[in-house]
Amino acid sequence: MQVTGKAKLIRYTADPEQTIALAAKLCYASDDIDELIEKIGDKDNAKFINILTKMNHFSPFEHASFTFALEGVSRALLAQITRHRIASFSVRSQRYVSEGEFNYILPPAIKELGKAAEEKYVSQMNQMLTWYREWQEALGGDGEKSNEDARFVLPNACETKMIVTMNARELMHFFALRCCNRAQWEIRDIAWQMLSEVMKVAPAVFGNSGPGCLNGACPEGKKSCGRPNEIKEKHAALTKGLTK
Repeated sequence: MQVTGKAKLIRYTADPEQTIALAAKLCYASDDIDELIEKIGDKDNAKFINILTKMNHFSPFEHASFTFALEGVSRALLAQITRHRIASFSVRSQRYVSEGEFNYILPPAIKELGKAAEEKYVSQMNQMLTWYREWQEALGGDGEKSNEDARFVLPNACETKMIVTMNARELMHFFALRCCNRAQWEIRDIAWQMLSEVMKVAPAVFGNSGPGCLNGACPEGKKSCGRPNEIKEKHAALTKGLTK
């Protein structure tokens, strides 16, 4: 069955903006911790966080973490997202969980080729499912020992589910790379969903997060997509009513 990628924020550091502000102010104040906590209280820290961003003082951002549930994503996406090493991942196992009825992701470019192309793709997925089941049976049936080798015939399109945790600093780096139009379409879509989720709970932290072209010249140089205005409009729509 075809599925579509979804990202949902399921846990995050309580009061992430206050946590970041507290960590940063500790670097510059002689106050005791309790005094700093009292001074910060429930005050709006947006301006202070903006100053930290302009100063490139990002170590305090590492004290706020965000945990996402991702589903309807491919094993191809898994290979990309785990390159972001300052993160924690828990992924559904193809060894302990049978893929005898696996879902799969259909690339938009194939769908755009028309009905015949989509049907051919679906047929190929079904063929690989048949091969997988055949190897499961040959290796002893549905179980850990057979699954671990039968999975070798599964496609990159095979759906997986995962829990991902990143701190705010790593997320900002992730968004800079993966929200870019030059990022692969699937991880780009997930990155924008993740950015939308964290903007709801920490708008001051992520208000300027996104591709490099949001805040200056495109870092891709000659490989730039050449559509910075499109990106800025998309980001503005995302952040409307959320930024402080």
